[in-house]
Amino acid sequence: MNLTMVQRILGLMLMIFSLTMLPPIAVSFIYGDGHYQPFIDAFLIVLGLGLVLWLPVRRVRRDLRLRDGFLVVALFWFTLGLAGATPLLITDLPELSFTDAVFESVSGFSTTGATVIVGLDSLPKSILFYRQQIQWFGGMGIIVLAVALLPVLGIGGMSLYKAETPGPVKDQKLTPRITQTAKALWAVYALMTAACVTAYYLAGMSLFDAFAHAFSTMSTAGYSPYDASLGHFDSAAIDAVATFFMFISGASFALHFTVLRARDPRLYWREPEFLAYFWLIATIIAGATLYLWLHGEYDTLTQSLRYASFQVVSLHTGTGYTTAGFADWPGALPALLLLLTFIGGCAGSTTGGMKVIRWLLVFRQGLAELKRLVHPSAEIPVKLAGRSVPSHVIMGVAGFFAIYFVVFGVMMLLLMTFGLDQVTAWSAVASSLNNVGPGLGEVAAHFRDIPEPAKWVCIIAMLAGRLEIFTLVLLLTPEFWRK
Repeated sequence: MNLTMVQRILGLMLMIFSLTMLPPIAVSFIYGDGHYQPFIDAFLIVLGLGLVLWLPVRRVRRDLRLRDGFLVVALFWFTLGLAGATPLLITDLPELSFTDAVFESVSGFSTTGATVIVGLDSLPKSILFYRQQIQWFGGMGIIVLAVALLPVLGIGGMSLYKAETPGPVKDQKLTPRITQTAKALWAVYALMTAACVTAYYLAGMSLFDAFAHAFSTMSTAGYSPYDASLGHFDSAAIDAVATFFMFISGASFALHFTVLRARDPRLYWREPEFLAYFWLIATIIAGATLYLWLHGEYDTLTQSLRYASFQVVSLHTGTGYTTAGFADWPGALPALLLLLTFIGGCAGSTTGGMKVIRWLLVFRQGLAELKRLVHPSAEIPVKLAGRSVPSHVIMGVAGFFAIYFVVFGVMMLLLMTFGLDQVTAWSAVASSLNNVGPGLGEVAAHFRDIPEPAKWVCIIAMLAGRLEIFTLVLLLTPEFWRK
């Protein structure tokens, strides 16, 4: 294990992250809220910590192995949660405990969007902007940004990229060099964010609200500067903008890049994962719309379509925005929407969950097994887009499902041990592990009132979900640490 190189990269990344404290300072001066000092202090603290780590090993130049990349990513996300909590601890608005500050920070960076803060409407603009900003950086991944901006990482950049990016297949590069790939993804992400800001502004938001909600929409995180989330605006136009951009954020950004480069939207319909993602959402929206209308939840079919489409896309992509109390919807709809969070969006998107591609592979593997029962001697490959999927990918997906649900079960039992009821414990783990935000029971609106030990379980779950389980579980295996 190349620990000195790991330390060097960790220090560099912390120094990069310290720069994210500067925009809230500017926001504080623009809006005159007087809360710039916590961010100045946080900037100096995080920068100093990065320098302390980097200076002793600044001359180290070695290539990273894949194991080193996993260690850097895991350590950085843990450190990021602590560093990101710094201004929230220093400020007195809101007044948060250490646990709550770390929870809020990790929830933002992991794009979960679960919150422990009540009374958002009265907080300083700088604090609100900071909460929105950390989601945006967490969405595409600060580590991917580091790979794009620090060619000094050299070959090791691929190790970080593999450890950071979601999905079962991580060897595909959009460009010949990994730094170019990272830059391409960030360019698409920034371009779509700008389009989202413009759309929100034209739909009636102020410029501050447009930026704030674009950050959380494109990162599918779900924080809002208002306690009522997007329900604060009660606008069909704003709901439509949010639904559209949440949907495209749930698709692969690599696919977006390919479509933009080729200038051919038809490429979306040639991608099996995107097609499955599209038709699943369309089917659930149609069913939820009819269900709400027939049960008299809304007066018209149009209203039912508006709220159903918004909430289905929001929960499916793990954004977690709310415009209506979906937890109070009739019948099985609340549970169905929360179950959708286990699927999530496409690999290579900013969403949480297990990803559509994995569920698609499991479904097709199941069909292959059924055919094999009828024809025991036949070789029946699993195919996507007409090509056979390698057996090691199928085995990897099976292993992922097994570990995912074991981790889910253990965490749910822990939360029940800490006094949460079954519905609250189940939905809190689902919300955290799938990086969604809202849940059911006691966590339908916020996580403020659950016990501190339960919050730490949720913090670990959020990090595990953001890093797709394997990255964290791998560090617990003896094989990882053997030379």
